[in-house]
Amino acid sequence: MNRSRTAATPAPGSDGAAAFAALMAHQRSSEALGQIAGRLGWDQETVMPRGASEQRSVETAALEEVLHARRSDPRVGEWLARAEAPDAAGAANLREIARQHERAARVPAALASELARVISLAQGKWAAARAAEDTGAFLPVLSEVVALRREEAAAIARGGDLYDTLLQDYEPGTSAAAIETLFAELRPGLRALRDRALGAGKAPPVLKGRFAPEQQRALAQLIAERFGYDMARGRIDIAVHPFSSGSGDDVRITTRVDPQDPFNCIYSTVHEVGHAAYEQNVSPAYALSAIGHGASMGVHESQSRLYENQLARSRPFTAWLHAEMSRRFGDLGMDEAEFYGAVNRLQRGFIRTEADEVQYNLHVMLRFELERSLIDGSLAVGDLEEAWCVRFHEDFGHAVDRPSNGMLQDVHWSVGLFGYFPTYTLGNVYAGCLNAALRRDLPELDTALAQGDPSPATAWLGEKVQRHGALRGPAETIAHATGSAPTAAPLLSYLDDKFSGIYGL
Repeated sequence: MNRSRTAATPAPGSDGAAAFAALMAHQRSSEALGQIAGRLGWDQETVMPRGASEQRSVETAALEEVLHARRSDPRVGEWLARAEAPDAAGAANLREIARQHERAARVPAALASELARVISLAQGKWAAARAAEDTGAFLPVLSEVVALRREEAAAIARGGDLYDTLLQDYEPGTSAAAIETLFAELRPGLRALRDRALGAGKAPPVLKGRFAPEQQRALAQLIAERFGYDMARGRIDIAVHPFSSGSGDDVRITTRVDPQDPFNCIYSTVHEVGHAAYEQNVSPAYALSAIGHGASMGVHESQSRLYENQLARSRPFTAWLHAEMSRRFGDLGMDEAEFYGAVNRLQRGFIRTEADEVQYNLHVMLRFELERSLIDGSLAVGDLEEAWCVRFHEDFGHAVDRPSNGMLQDVHWSVGLFGYFPTYTLGNVYAGCLNAALRRDLPELDTALAQGDPSPATAWLGEKVQRHGALRGPAETIAHATGSAPTAAPLLSYLDDKFSGIYGL
């Protein structure tokens, strides 16, 4: 049903043109309603009263009923059958609408509504269980979420692989087998680099002190604006788990603040700005259309990881950050070189979002393998915590000490995002490719970064990637920007060079 035509521009008033116009008008309203649903999610994670969870779940389910009815509307199929795309953007819209319609039409409306209701409830139960360090309080609702997502995947797949089906929501065109192959290529090199670095006998210092939360937030906003985040069309709030929400002229992010760890706030903010800048920079011509957002979650993650790591954790940018933090917080107890090491320090921790660049993808691999087993039924929800702890010890060499440092640390499973986790590593691979290309095209970039100015890089990304939205598929988006198909080689080379330098390997 994916009928993305590229025929010549149809004559005004032709059936093909009329069908295309009707379809795009219908899609525009659906996209607008989807943005409202996203705003409800943002509200729930930031300022919603704790006692509103039950009512919000009903509201969310009601809105999902409307959205599902629009996405699966038989008229969409009829319009797709007749529509003629006027240009490449129109063809891409037909491609994406057809993909969405085919998936939605296979899911019963009652299932879509129930899934939305349970996910809304599960999010609150996860937050409460995480705060109480009580895995048992979360497992019953997680079992419901897993069962509903398996039922949804089965309806769409019609005999196909359930996990592969869920992956298409986040990274169209990929498969679990392809991801497994990529991870098998990455894991040995990452483990070896980690072990070499940690065994080198050279540990960068740890930043110590108390850093006032309000000053952290002020600095984070300054950095966000330097990375191109338009505060007139966005805002920064506090949440348990940092995230970005929205598109076009309303793109919001959240961060978190730890008085003892300013890097948490700074780099969580930069990461989410990468997502937000992508959405803000999509061409206005694509607003509220099927291609008016990122090409995939992997491509999305490539922006946030590149902003956070290759740019904001680079030696020249951290030199500027060292001076800025010294001015705001006083003596940091280390020079610029030591500060660069502190920002990029390898350490044995538990939290994915706080992990260093070398070990981050090992966190993702653990989650990919566990959630794949949950969806194929080989792992029961009741056995998930034990499986997590066993796998974590195998990969990281130390034991999980409490649930919030283990399977309760991420919000993703509570909101049904099975298939999302591997896109983080795909994003790192894509970021490695993009970084190599922008460094090739911008030989003077480090001079600007040393002045706290990442704009040459963010402008390059805006032109090469962000403004195009979902005009192209994920791999094609990266290939168009860099001139070659994405591979893991640039990422591995970048990591080896960077951490060999820091640890004297």
